[in-house]
Amino acid sequence: MTDHFAPSSADLTARMLAAYQRGDIATVLALGEPVAALGDIDSTALLLLGAAQQSSHRLDEAMATFRRLVQRNPTVAEYWNNLAVVARQLGDMAVAEDALRRAVALAPQEAQIHFNLGLLYAQQQRWLQAREALLDAVALVPAFIDARLQAAHACHACGDHRGEQEMLADAANWPPQPMEQAILLATMLSAQGEQATAFEVLERGILPENEDARITQWRVAALRASMFERGNQIDLAEAELGRLPLHQLEATLPESPVLATAAWQAHAAVAAQRGDLDHSAGLYERMLGLSDGPATRATAAFGLAGVRSKQGRHEDALRAAEIAHAAQWEIASAIVPELTVEGSQPLSMANHRVSHVEYDRWSTLSVPRSLDSPVFVVGFPRSGTTLLEQMLDAHPEFRSMDERDFVYELIQRMQQAGQTYPQDLGQLTQHEADQLRSIYMAMSRKVVPDLGTQRLVDKNPLNMLCLPMITRLYPEANIILCLRHPCDVLLSCYMLPFRAPPFMVLCSSLKRLAEGYVQAFEQWYQHMEVFAPRVLEWRYESVVNRFDEHVTRLGQFLGVDDATPMTRFAEHATAKGFISTPSYAQVTQGIHGRSVNRWHAYREHFEPVLPILRPMLERLGYEA
Repeated sequence: MTDHFAPSSADLTARMLAAYQRGDIATVLALGEPVAALGDIDSTALLLLGAAQQSSHRLDEAMATFRRLVQRNPTVAEYWNNLAVVARQLGDMAVAEDALRRAVALAPQEAQIHFNLGLLYAQQQRWLQAREALLDAVALVPAFIDARLQAAHACHACGDHRGEQEMLADAANWPPQPMEQAILLATMLSAQGEQATAFEVLERGILPENEDARITQWRVAALRASMFERGNQIDLAEAELGRLPLHQLEATLPESPVLATAAWQAHAAVAAQRGDLDHSAGLYERMLGLSDGPATRATAAFGLAGVRSKQGRHEDALRAAEIAHAAQWEIASAIVPELTVEGSQPLSMANHRVSHVEYDRWSTLSVPRSLDSPVFVVGFPRSGTTLLEQMLDAHPEFRSMDERDFVYELIQRMQQAGQTYPQDLGQLTQHEADQLRSIYMAMSRKVVPDLGTQRLVDKNPLNMLCLPMITRLYPEANIILCLRHPCDVLLSCYMLPFRAPPFMVLCSSLKRLAEGYVQAFEQWYQHMEVFAPRVLEWRYESVVNRFDEHVTRLGQFLGVDDATPMTRFAEHATAKGFISTPSYAQVTQGIHGRSVNRWHAYREHFEPVLPILRPMLERLGYEA
């Protein structure tokens, strides 16, 4: 008598597994499908059948198969994960999320499941949740490069610059990436100022071996052009754009809107730098017309606002800026919803104050002398801080590190240690203060490892809100407060993009900006009275009108014998290449007065906020 194996037998499963391992998907399907409806089919055979259906793009069938698996084995995380992957491919995000949450609950130590959940959230642009899930994956497997890359992207989208930098800390040593990931990685590295590494990542990227290769190569050219433009290397940017003729891009629009927007943006930015404003505006308008998401709309609208402003079309510039802010509000609402309610305070650090009484109770510490302390350049954003930074960096005795949030990082370190800022600053021990200074210098030397004996320049405008921390660690430091007419400052902030979600909210209206400006300076002047630090006021309008006189004054404040190298800042900035702030192009143009009283052309729109600003206008000596 011949033995007959039941369809659910180990033999059937073994044959399906062998076929699957040798890539014979047709045999897996042929073996599994006839018996799939039988109730006693082995779960492993059912898993293999679902995987074969998925790889054959028979996703509805794969979904049904994996549903059977999880109904039969509801405690197996792998099966829920498989169901989620197929559901995501089908666009059923609700099923995918539910399945992944179940999988995470069943197997919280499985990094791949956290990674898949993070990818799902990222696809939906739920960036806060994506960041949390992807960071969880990295915490479980620190060498999980795909997770580090996607976690960095989520941090980037959330405005978590520190998290992004930590995720990409060793990116220069990563193996070559598929070009899609390489483009994402290079984009983030470039935004951090790691231009050389970004170009290397693109150079080593692995192109797809299909019809997508041509489109991908063009996307790389568009990114390289943008990176060169961002580094003020316009000739090199134009050379890259020569590989992206606009008439060819029109044909690719239906199959790759991502390419079209990237190429239009690069062409538009270069055209604006070359002075071809009509052409630039037309390209930004094309980007706006495509409207494939709030981030693209914001980029295009801010670009258009800048061009229209240069053309003297002020109402058109404001309308474009309104579109940009509406898009950024959409982004911020998903990331910092608590800041989008009436009465919120985006500049939360301005609420932290130290009184005379509290300062009098501070313990005495041994501190660095002035020459051994950083030079802090502060002021409300768009007050001329980048110009001053480049002047200092042009002098051989100083070295800037671009814009960093290291002082804010020290405050977070205090809070993570269970201390309250600024209340517990006065109780810091000598060891704790020395440790915070060591952390600060370690972070700084990662950015400028060749600092040597040069004096560090820490330019971060909103460090003006951190004067208690600066004073506690570096009370002898030279601090330079950059000033500019408040209305020019507010207009400039309103017309330019900022990545940090709280600043997106702050800059969303002139009223919010005016309130934030006054709040920041009220705190500053209170702390000036309390701490009496060494501060030089650097007034933009006076510098423009009497440049040499103010360079001499700056040199005297810093104890520099010859301040002449500072006058060559434009040449220095051009040679330096990447500058992280929106002023990257302006600082290469030398001193000019085109930005003085620019707000007069928009005076009608400032009338409602002048009463908010008037007390500070009077205190600073500016006319309304």
